[in-house]
Amino acid sequence: MNQTILQTIGNTPLVKLNKLAPPDSADVFVKLEYFNPTGSYKDRMALAMIEEAEKRGDLRPGMSVVECTGGSTGSSLAMICAVKGYPFRVISSNAYAEEKLNTMRAFGADLDLVISPEGKITPTLLPSMMRKAREMAQTGNAYYTNQFHNTDELVGYEKIGLELREQLDHKIDVFCAAVGTAGMLMGVAKNLRQSDPGIQIIAFEPATSAILSGGEAGSHTVEGVGVGFVPPLLEKEFYNEARAVQETEGREIARRLAKEEGIFAGTSTGLNVLGALQIAEELGKGHTVVTVACDTGLKYLGGNLYRD
Repeated sequence: MNQTILQTIGNTPLVKLNKLAPPDSADVFVKLEYFNPTGSYKDRMALAMIEEAEKRGDLRPGMSVVECTGGSTGSSLAMICAVKGYPFRVISSNAYAEEKLNTMRAFGADLDLVISPEGKITPTLLPSMMRKAREMAQTGNAYYTNQFHNTDELVGYEKIGLELREQLDHKIDVFCAAVGTAGMLMGVAKNLRQSDPGIQIIAFEPATSAILSGGEAGSHTVEGVGVGFVPPLLEKEFYNEARAVQETEGREIARRLAKEEGIFAGTSTGLNVLGALQIAEELGKGHTVVTVACDTGLKYLGGNLYRD
């Protein structure tokens, strides 16, 4: 029996793709992170950021928590703050799914929205949200979790690597995923390379904002990734390459995942699986590629992902 909902975070299932991966390609496994309480892997990082801050004394009873977020990190922090009794103040935007904004509100978060005129994630949106969050944190007795710079999140994400090593009894050739803060990719990479220094770690980003792979920052609609700048947590020595992935194709893969594999997830998961399938074809039979399903498709039913 669990004493609180926080004890249910982690230990998510790992499943093999049986229909989307061609028979002559490498095996592709997907870690279903939407089994976490708020339907996202961000529960892991949010819990780590709060509890590591508590251990240091940076966050104490009576303080509030502040963050800028597109919704999944905010939903996770809002849930954890609700359990622990911290008021949670959020800077977000209309560029993110209404379901995510309403989820934060449901957990009791106080939202302040930065308006994106086109309703898209642009190179200037997140920096403006971050500036506003810093200003908000300075106006009261608050702790700014500052997810794009907070190394505490690696503590939470390293557990994905540990779980993967326990779940797969054979070698992982490639671990790959799209990056936002880059905390998940880095946390998993550091854990997996402890036992296999030769594992390939590949970062994905939307092709229309492919600054990591040599392109320019631009707009897209893949929430949580492709933030328009090189994330400070992304360390070059812990990944082998960055690849641009087409959003349109990724969205189609997300729909196929639901219809053919029964995996109901969001747009960033579509990018992850599309990239993983491309790598699997390059490697061929006898190899293993692993990626993650970042969050649940339930967060996207109000948008056009499942209506295109």
